Amino acid sequence: MTDVVGKLWGFCHTLRHDGIDHGDYIEQITYLLFLKMAAERGLDLSRVERTTPLGAVETTDCSWPALRARSGRALLDRYAEVLRALEAAPGVLGEIYAGSQPRFKSPANLGRLVDLIDEIEWTGLGVDIKAAAYEGLLEKAAAEGKKGAGQYFTPRALIQSIVRCMRPDPRGKPGFAVCDPACGTGGFLVAAWEWLEAEAGGALDPETAGRIKAGAFFGQELVARPRRLALMNLVLHGIAPRIALGDAIDAPPPRERFDVVLTNPPFGTKGGHRAPDRADFAVATANKQLNFIQHALTILGPGGRAAMVLPDNCLFADQAGEVFEVLAEGCDLHTVLRLPRGTFTPYSPGVKANVVFFTKGRATERVWIYDARTGVPSITKKSRPLSPAHFAEFERCYGDDPHGRARREAGASREGRFRSFELREIQEREFKLDGFKWLKEESLDDAGELPEPEELASDAIQELEEAVIALNRVLALLEGGTKAAEA
Repeated sequence: MTDVVGKLWGFCHTLRHDGIDHGDYIEQITYLLFLKMAAERGLDLSRVERTTPLGAVETTDCSWPALRARSGRALLDRYAEVLRALEAAPGVLGEIYAGSQPRFKSPANLGRLVDLIDEIEWTGLGVDIKAAAYEGLLEKAAAEGKKGAGQYFTPRALIQSIVRCMRPDPRGKPGFAVCDPACGTGGFLVAAWEWLEAEAGGALDPETAGRIKAGAFFGQELVARPRRLALMNLVLHGIAPRIALGDAIDAPPPRERFDVVLTNPPFGTKGGHRAPDRADFAVATANKQLNFIQHALTILGPGGRAAMVLPDNCLFADQAGEVFEVLAEGCDLHTVLRLPRGTFTPYSPGVKANVVFFTKGRATERVWIYDARTGVPSITKKSRPLSPAHFAEFERCYGDDPHGRARREAGASREGRFRSFELREIQEREFKLDGFKWLKEESLDDAGELPEPEELASDAIQELEEAVIALNRVLALLEGGTKAAEA
C-alpha cells in the first residue's frame, strides 16, 4: 500500500503543473478508482441511464474498459461524459458523483493516471483499499502543511476492536440498524459488515444478507468528499447505504432509532461557538463532542448501545459533568477505554482520547475504566504503530456481552489497568471521569523516549484547563460561604 500511495503521490506533483491541487487530485482519483473497482467486482456500468432536460432517456457506457480504451482528446471527452452521466443517474450512483467535475486539461496526464490505476488489482488488496489510498494521500498532504487530513479517520485497529466489543449482529432481528452520525469515509460501517461476515463464517444465507445490506447501515457526514468515499465503500461491499450529508447535531434528529451507534465525532472547536437549537438536548453547550453524546442519547432506541471516541477534554471540560450526569441517569455507562498516546498518529499525534461505551435504558451503577495509556510507549508511525495487540487485553476484560454485563474482575489485567468505580465515587468527582487515574507513569530517563513537543504542549494545556476548573470550584464554594455568612 505504501508503494501504491507513493506512486499516486508522485504523480500528484506532476499534475500541479496542470493546475490540479491536492484536494482536486485526490477527488479525481476517487472517481476513477470506483470505476476500476466496480469492474473488478463485476458491477455493470455499461448502460447507465439518465433523463435529459427534454425528458429523453440516454444510455452511456460508464464502464472502466470503455474509458481505458480511449486515448488523447477522446479520453478527456469520454471522462467528462462519464461524470455527467453518473451525476445524473438515479439512486446511489447519482449521490456518489453529485457535483463531480473533470479537472484534467492534459489528455496525457489523464491517460497516465488511468494506466497507473489500471495496472493494480485493487480488490485483490482489499475492498477498503480505496479508503486507505485516500487516507494515505491525505497524510501526504498533511505532511506538506495541508492541515485537517485526520478529521475523517479512525485507526483501523481501533475501529475493529470497538466493533468486536460491540458485536453489531442483525441476524434474526428484523429492523436492526447501525448508525455512525459522523461517519467520515465509513470505516465503522464497513467494519461492522466485515465483522458480521467473519462471525457468520460464510453461513450467512442470501435472504438474511440481502435484508441486512438493504436496511441495516445508516450514517451522516458533514463534508461531501468523505461522504462520497463512504458511499463508494459500502456500494463495493454490496450494501445499499443511507448516508445523509449535513451536520448531525445542528439539524433535527432523524426519525429512525438505532440499535447500535459507533462513532468518532470530529475533534476540535471549529464551528462550535454556539449551542445547537435542539429541544432534545438537556444541556445547552457549544462543545461539539458533548453534543454528539446527547445526539446519541436521542437516536438510540430502547436498549440500544453506543461506543464513542472522545478527546480527553470531554471528560473534564465545562459542562462535561452535566452531560455525563444526564448520560448516567438514562444509560448504563459501563466502560471507558483510555487510549494510548499517539493513537491518531500521524494526523494528530498530540491528541489524547478515550472510548466510552454505554447502553440506553438502565441507570449507571458502576463504571469500569481500562487505562491503555499510562506506562505505554507513545504510538509512532514506523517504530511503534498501533496494532490489535494494543487492545487485546482490553477486549478480554470487556467480555463477550456487548452491553457490558459480562462478569468482570480487576485482576483480569496483569498490570492493574482495569478498575471499577461506583456511582458514588463518580458523583463525588462531579462526573468528571478524567480524575480516575491510579497508575503511575514511569520516569522517562531516555531522552529518545521523551514525548513529542506537540504532546508535551497538549499535556500542559490539559493541566492548565483542569487547574482553572478546580479554581472555579473553589471560588464557587468561597462565594457560597460568603453569601451564607452575610445572610
